[in-house]
Amino acid sequence: MTTDKIIESATAALAPHGLILRGGFDFHPGEDAPPGPSRTAGAILLVGQAGFAAWPHFRAWLAGQPKAPPDPLDAWSREVVEKAASAVGARAAFPFDKPYLPFQRWAMRAEGLKPSPLGILMHPEYGLWHAYRGALLFDRPLGLTPQSPPAHLCDSCVEKPCLHACPVKAYSVSGFAYQPCLGHVRSPAGKACRATGCLARNACPFGRAYRYPADMQAFHMAAFAGAR
Repeated sequence: MTTDKIIESATAALAPHGLILRGGFDFHPGEDAPPGPSRTAGAILLVGQAGFAAWPHFRAWLAGQPKAPPDPLDAWSREVVEKAASAVGARAAFPFDKPYLPFQRWAMRAEGLKPSPLGILMHPEYGLWHAYRGALLFDRPLGLTPQSPPAHLCDSCVEKPCLHACPVKAYSVSGFAYQPCLGHVRSPAGKACRATGCLARNACPFGRAYRYPADMQAFHMAAFAGAR
């Protein structure tokens, strides 16, 4: 199967579920690429979502399950991405499997993105409202070239409202204060964060057309609040 046909077939397999290909690249010879049954990966195509396009498809899948799995979004992602991988002769990899793979580093390389002050990669169109749900790994190189780095929107954002919106100042130029954030979200004072999503993320002025709906943000915040 040619590279163009692989991309066409993978795109067609993912589209009914609201997922898209998010760039890719060939691994260099001798690079620390993911191992496989017979050889290390030669190329990767990332799979993800832009905005909330995948959300109604996931909700419909979840409603059809006789019993909700412990991590339903991960289970849905695995089912969809593994089917797409099978369709193009690839093997699937996921950001939630241990040992954890460097998905953020791969995404930065594939799409030329840089982290925002919140740690989420800033996309020139989607802003902070996107995610990576998995990857397709191929045993051979596909002639994939990473995208040229786009302008980093955070560099032009002078006021950086994301750094001032958090009630417990969990975000700063020095990084993310995980425990204060988690404690606040779990507390009565964190009701707004649980109901409508991270206030810092919602304060970002970019990609607003792709902002997750309130129920989708509440789903992710509930998963975060349940973290140990």
